[in-house]
Amino acid sequence: MDEKGLLIVLSGPSGVGKGTVRQEIFSNKDLNFHYSISATSRKPRLGEREGVDYFFKTKEEFERMIANNELLEHAEFVGNYYGTPVEYVRNALDAGQDIFLEITVDGAVQVREQFPDGLFIFLAPPSLAELKCRIENRGTESDTIISDRLEAAREEIDLMNLYDYVVINDNVKTASDKVISIIAAEHCRRERVEKIYRKLLED
Repeated sequence: MDEKGLLIVLSGPSGVGKGTVRQEIFSNKDLNFHYSISATSRKPRLGEREGVDYFFKTKEEFERMIANNELLEHAEFVGNYYGTPVEYVRNALDAGQDIFLEITVDGAVQVREQFPDGLFIFLAPPSLAELKCRIENRGTESDTIISDRLEAAREEIDLMNLYDYVVINDNVKTASDKVISIIAAEHCRRERVEKIYRKLLED
C-alpha cells in the first residue's frame, strides 16, 4: 500500500533547542526520517559542517535562490536568511519518505500555506528566563542580539495556535520521545489512512 511521505515541521524560538532535539531523534537508527537541510546566509558556528548542518550561502547567493523560486520557505532573522530547498522536499514526499524540517517560526507559517497536510510541532521553552540562559550559554551572541532574540521569541510564542502540537523542551530525551510519539500517531490519523483506502476502492 503506497503512502505519501509525511512532512514533519519542528520549529520554535531561537535557542529553544530545536537542533539538539532533532539530533536526539535522529540518533535512533530504527527511525526512517529524512532530514531536509536548510540553507542559510549566516556564518557557520563552531563544529557546523557544510551540507550536514546547513548549506551555507552568501547573502547574494541566497537572494538569487529566492528570485528563482528555489525555496519552499525562507525568512530573515537577525540579519541572516534561512530557507528550505523545495525540489528535494517534494521529490522525497512523492517517493513515500518522511521529511523532517527544523526551521524558524516564520518559515513554518510559509510551509503551512503550501503543505497544509503537514505535521507542525512547536518546541517551547519551559520559560523565557530559561530561554535567555540557553542563548547566553552559547557564548556566540552579543547582548543586543540576545535582546533581539528574546523579543522575537515573545512574538513567536504568540503564534503557537498555528501548530498542531506543542512540546515543552525541559528535557531533551523526553521532548524527543514526545515528538516521535506524535509522528507515529499522525501516521495513524483517520484522514490520512482513509485517503489510501478510498483510492484503493476507486481502483
